[in-house]
Amino acid sequence: MEFVKMHGLGNDFIVIDNLQGKWGSDLLQGLAPRLCERCFGVGADGLVILFASRPASFGMQIFNADGSEAEMCGNAIRCLAKYVWERGLTREQDFTFETLGGIKQVSLQLRGESVEAVQVDMGKPMLESTAIPLAGPARRALNERIVVDDEELEFTAVNMGNPHCVIFVPSLAGIPWQSWGPKLENDPLFPRKTNVEFVEVIDAGEVRMKVWERGAGPTLACGTGACAVVVAGVMTGRLANAVRVNLPGGALEIVWEQGQSVSMQGPAEEVFTGRIALDNI
Repeated sequence: MEFVKMHGLGNDFIVIDNLQGKWGSDLLQGLAPRLCERCFGVGADGLVILFASRPASFGMQIFNADGSEAEMCGNAIRCLAKYVWERGLTREQDFTFETLGGIKQVSLQLRGESVEAVQVDMGKPMLESTAIPLAGPARRALNERIVVDDEELEFTAVNMGNPHCVIFVPSLAGIPWQSWGPKLENDPLFPRKTNVEFVEVIDAGEVRMKVWERGAGPTLACGTGACAVVVAGVMTGRLANAVRVNLPGGALEIVWEQGQSVSMQGPAEEVFTGRIALDNI
């Protein structure tokens, strides 16, 4: 099985071209934990599959490092957009991907024939608890309280095609976010688990964040998470409509006006190509 290793701001993926339908979804999902394991496999935060789509230009399927399937991934979609352009699979600079989180529009920014950055229309955020989903009565969870390790935290819940729990903190320094992350991911309040973002506001136009990704753990970047942070910040009066989100792996530019789609812009990089001996996996 041939693959390409790519990353978006250090959030790394094994990309498999399955346009011809050679590999079954069950096989790929079963392979994901072993291929993503960093000592005995290729090593990645997730396995990303390119497939043929009828409602969109291409299809994208994502399996997390634990084998669970994700609805959407902002860093992965930028990687896949770069992949299809630079391999000549499209000559359009604006095209679409079918995902479990809906059909997403991408726009390429080119330098010569290379993709320098990708802008993604991430769709409209969902704030209703039934769409996230959250347990309990129907509501919008804005500045809601949750307890972890006897600490009472304030969170805002957002669905960006996948669920997010955004927690604003005075400072990222010293907080036990890698201990809180898995407990919040698996809290009964989130029936389908959740991604968790910890955010320090620099000013209305810039934040720092760290992320605990559902099914992957701590990663260097999360595109949908950056979008959720800006939505939560706008909804709670902390942030402006255009925000630079600084992640451990780099920065994303996020723009959101209430009632509109969220726009995300950032880079994607190809690292290497290889072949997997399936008998050894």
